[in-house]
Amino acid sequence: MNTLTSDTTTQAIKTSTNVLQKISNTVFNAPSIIVLLLSLVAAFIAGRLIASALRRFVTVIGRQADQSENLDTVNRLRRYETYIILSIAIIKVGLVLLGLYFWWEFVHPSGQPTAIIGASALAVIIISGALSPVLRDVAAGSFMMAEQWYGVGDHIRVEPFDDMQGVVERVTLRSTRIRGLNGEVIWVGNQNIQAIRLSPKGIRTMALEMFVDDLKAGERLIRLTNQRLPVGPLLVVAPLEIISSEKVGESLWHITAIGETAPAREWLLEKSAVDLIKSLDDAAKTPTLAHGPLARFADPIADRRFVRTIKNARKQPRKTTARAARKRDR
Repeated sequence: MNTLTSDTTTQAIKTSTNVLQKISNTVFNAPSIIVLLLSLVAAFIAGRLIASALRRFVTVIGRQADQSENLDTVNRLRRYETYIILSIAIIKVGLVLLGLYFWWEFVHPSGQPTAIIGASALAVIIISGALSPVLRDVAAGSFMMAEQWYGVGDHIRVEPFDDMQGVVERVTLRSTRIRGLNGEVIWVGNQNIQAIRLSPKGIRTMALEMFVDDLKAGERLIRLTNQRLPVGPLLVVAPLEIISSEKVGESLWHITAIGETAPAREWLLEKSAVDLIKSLDDAAKTPTLAHGPLARFADPIADRRFVRTIKNARKQPRKTTARAARKRDR
């Protein structure tokens, strides 16, 4: 019995030694290693050249998006920009795989398909174990890109990180690069992104509701406030504009003014503009403010959605007729 066990062990060791020796002779020899390095270097150089050409194309598309005044056109061009940037990463991976395939064919010029399949399966197992975090990033990024969560040029806030927000500069299947309003560059792995808050059109729309005793004086308050608010792409994008003025009582007017700010700059209208209106009114010879100003978000799409929801919620169920009630009681 001991002799049989010893023979089996010896045979297993001999077989393993032969396999390792074969791998060493066919894979880990000087010509094989040189071809592997040359293949990877060629794949790397080709990837850099293709990426450079595609990034120039992305720059052209970005300029067209910036020059367009049509929001649908801008969104479409941004999607193209995102897809092209994603394709850069896919092309680079494909070139590396092509280089590895060329190297394998060089090492095994007469290799059988079963050997290639077996080696590929072994490589997949090893890579899956060693690169599981990267693969999770790729899986998460693939789903987000397929569902079009966001694209290059969008302003997003990443959940569950309250302070992680900014403009998307780069998107790959593995990670996302964000530029904060303070200039910080933020890299986040796609598997860590649990949810995204996307700013429509990349701006915040704020409304101020105010009640005044004199309509002309109220309009003048809005005009003087606009003169004191900083205007710019990263500040107040569009100054306050009166969209409605309604008389709601004797010598009482309801004024609604809407302005737009860059994301995370809502305080310019929500607080600064409100304080300015109050201080200007206090300094006037005849104060006109009766109430307010009250600041609120005023996204038009959200307003329409909520109006529809509230309208449907107020609907009453159809009254049951007496005849239908009798049938139900039976």
